[in-house]
Amino acid sequence: MSIADIGYGKQFDGWYDRVFRGDAGVAEAVDALTSLHPDPSSGTLELGVGTGRIALPLSHRVGAIHGLDSSPEMLAALDKKSDQGEVTAEHADIRAHRPERTYGLVYCVCSTLSQILDADGRREAIARAAEALAPGGRLVVETHNRPGVHALHEGRAHATVFAPYPEPNTGLQLHGTLLDEGRIWHCSTIWFESDGTHRIGTETAALLTPDDVDAYAEAAGLTPEGRHSGWSGAPYAEPAPLFVTTYTKASR
Repeated sequence: MSIADIGYGKQFDGWYDRVFRGDAGVAEAVDALTSLHPDPSSGTLELGVGTGRIALPLSHRVGAIHGLDSSPEMLAALDKKSDQGEVTAEHADIRAHRPERTYGLVYCVCSTLSQILDADGRREAIARAAEALAPGGRLVVETHNRPGVHALHEGRAHATVFAPYPEPNTGLQLHGTLLDEGRIWHCSTIWFESDGTHRIGTETAALLTPDDVDAYAEAAGLTPEGRHSGWSGAPYAEPAPLFVTTYTKASR
């Protein structure tokens, strides 16, 4: 079966893990997901597992994780790190995949949901996540926050941000453009290495609000539970660049 892929993994092949590092932010996400898991023995599913940045360390806390991703490049990078955790990966489209079992925790992070540009596709992805949840299970979503990204642009259609990294002479420059009345964010990312080389990747993301994701979840029969500004547990605030929302499935 042909798997639809937007090409994100191909854009960032070989340097995704340089940009998105296994730093304190990963540890915070892993801590939060561990605490949100209703029962690790009931299983864990990641939608958009990528290179295993979250799944590999999380597996040391909750046990084996099953991950889905549409990018062959991302899955190949994950396979090379198979000794770092217990993750089984599957090449699949999260909008269409129906797993053979259910899970106590399903999570979709790192703005994977925002990479689906059409609302129908996002609705389908959340519906498949709901089907994959065991009764009493929990869905966790982390994605781009529309008002927070708008705040970053400070009223402009175009914005440029540079973030230096800890290693000398390395850093990331992001050029963002708001499209479709601010609902779509087109980003070009330039990664600078200390040896003078650089890499360029582009991506297009839908900018969402917690209300958007709540509506998808409620349509899938889930109950909204919480909304936060990141993994610290702080209450949702519009200036936050990302938000985390959680949903529960009724027990039988």
